[in-house]
Amino acid sequence: MSTTSQTMPTTLILFNKPYGVLSQFRQDNNNNFATLSDFFHHNKYKDIRVAGRLDATSEGLLLLTNNGKLNQHLTHPPKTKHDKKLAKTYWVQLDGLANNNQINQLRDGVMLSDGKTLPAIVEQLDTIYVQQTLWQAPANIAKRKITSWLSISILEGKNRQIRRMTAHVGLPCLRLIRVAHSHFCLSQHLHNPHNTPKLCAYSLAVGEFVEIALTKFQLQQFQLQQLGRSNQTFLKNQHIKSAILRNKS
Repeated sequence: MSTTSQTMPTTLILFNKPYGVLSQFRQDNNNNFATLSDFFHHNKYKDIRVAGRLDATSEGLLLLTNNGKLNQHLTHPPKTKHDKKLAKTYWVQLDGLANNNQINQLRDGVMLSDGKTLPAIVEQLDTIYVQQTLWQAPANIAKRKITSWLSISILEGKNRQIRRMTAHVGLPCLRLIRVAHSHFCLSQHLHNPHNTPKLCAYSLAVGEFVEIALTKFQLQQFQLQQLGRSNQTFLKNQHIKSAILRNKS
């Protein structure tokens, strides 16, 4: 690693990823999805990488950083008593009404093709509250007469895990939104009160991001799960930017 990369200030970006955007910077030849380069096209973002992908048809909180150790910490956290602080929380719209048996299966862990999932925190959400809180659903989300919403918090990241979990118990996923990751959540209104409290809440509209410059000390505290009150205030007061989709004409 070069001296320049070793001394580069650590940047952490929180991005409210829209539906239909790949969690990568290069375009695949077999699809027409937008990519992160359509939002982060300034040269200063050339070294940032995604910490925990969302598939193109999922929405919500995406973390990006230029620090490899922080990326590793966010995607593969050390097994400590603080693990719950690195949970990822999703709001999930399901095709059908979730019953207690299905919810308990999700909580206990289900057997997928690549192994059994770890126990999850699963809570029912009030549909009217969700409709009043969330942004409008993308036009191409399938419409169903009877749907329900769950909040699901997990500590691992198997490929398309939430969608596979709900399908396993007979509840196809219609819409998937990550509302919290690690210490951060999109809004206090989107936070699941039954989960470990998040330190920093941002009201990010779809396509908006906040860029945070971490000092060496703050980075160490972040990785040790010991962010103090002064650091929480610093993180909360960062300026929110609007990522404008570049005209691809």
